[in-house]
Amino acid sequence: MPDPRDLTEIDTPAPLVDVDQMHANLRRAAEYCRAHGLAWRPHAKTHKSPSLAAAQVKAGAVGVTVATPREAEVMADAVDDILLAYPPIGAPKLRRLMALPERVRLTVGLDSAEALRGLSDAAREAGRTVGVLVEVDAGMGRVGLQTPGEAVALARAAADAPAIEYRGVMFYPGHVRGNVGGQDEAIRALSDRVSSFVDALSAAGLPPQVVSGGSTPTFWRSHEVRGLTEVRPGTNIFNDRTTSEIGACGWDECAYSVLATVVSTAVPGQAVVDAGSKALAKEEIRAETVGFGALLDRPEVLVKSVSEEHGLLDLSRTDWRPRVGDRVRIVPNHVCVSVNLHERVYGVRGEQVVDAWNVAARGR
Repeated sequence: MPDPRDLTEIDTPAPLVDVDQMHANLRRAAEYCRAHGLAWRPHAKTHKSPSLAAAQVKAGAVGVTVATPREAEVMADAVDDILLAYPPIGAPKLRRLMALPERVRLTVGLDSAEALRGLSDAAREAGRTVGVLVEVDAGMGRVGLQTPGEAVALARAAADAPAIEYRGVMFYPGHVRGNVGGQDEAIRALSDRVSSFVDALSAAGLPPQVVSGGSTPTFWRSHEVRGLTEVRPGTNIFNDRTTSEIGACGWDECAYSVLATVVSTAVPGQAVVDAGSKALAKEEIRAETVGFGALLDRPEVLVKSVSEEHGLLDLSRTDWRPRVGDRVRIVPNHVCVSVNLHERVYGVRGEQVVDAWNVAARGR
């Protein structure tokens, strides 16, 4: 079946991307990285599309970051340089990684000797060399080595391991989620902690070629982290409600929305749309507000609750009264999770559909 040509032909709920705004977001990210001498390696988990990964590389990215073997397999169709920022544990995952095309420069982030041994054995058996970034905990407390001494020990093991090339360190500052203008103390602490690992590695004769970190919430302050060489934002290709609420983008820089249809206005003070948790995701916003999304053209109208197929719009702060059959665009709290719920994303310019991308890297 051919893709629809305009929005009236799209069945709802459906994910839309304003292509002009998306490319503006890419240009802005690339310009920031060039201005500060940072390599830009966006995380492909947000869009999961090889076509969009190729667009990021065309805009200036050095490669992409992925989280799963499936993402690596899909992105290898369009990109020659991939960082798997997740330790591949177990033979099935390792076999899939080793089967990537030989032209792909593969790097893996890990934080254990066990993961390193498995990767080394698989790479040696496959006859290829794989890079390693030693993952350190920059404050989130999820994964990553805790002390510089531990990082030095694992880096030395990586440098000595067969079929492995030690390339540096990585971290994820996922604990820094406050408003961009209020991140001063958190960024200073992050910079000091990352520097302690980099300094220890350098003193041990293992200076990191790559110091990879960053996130969309901290992206515009990445240059303040001493020693950082590479950034890995994901969300900012599209942006979302959270990104806007914390000041990491303007509301008009949100390129992604979910097209939904009003299906009920029977209950006073609300309207119900056909986009629920299976279209928007049921992820609470990481900011000082409530709800599961907001209307793109009426951000005061919030999605106050969701069930699987229903989204409830709160009309208490607007004079707008929709009618059954009206269509709205909803900016979700977290775009990455929403995209993963759909098979296809439509690129639009105004009311016209100008492109479409399969969410090819869904699954594991």
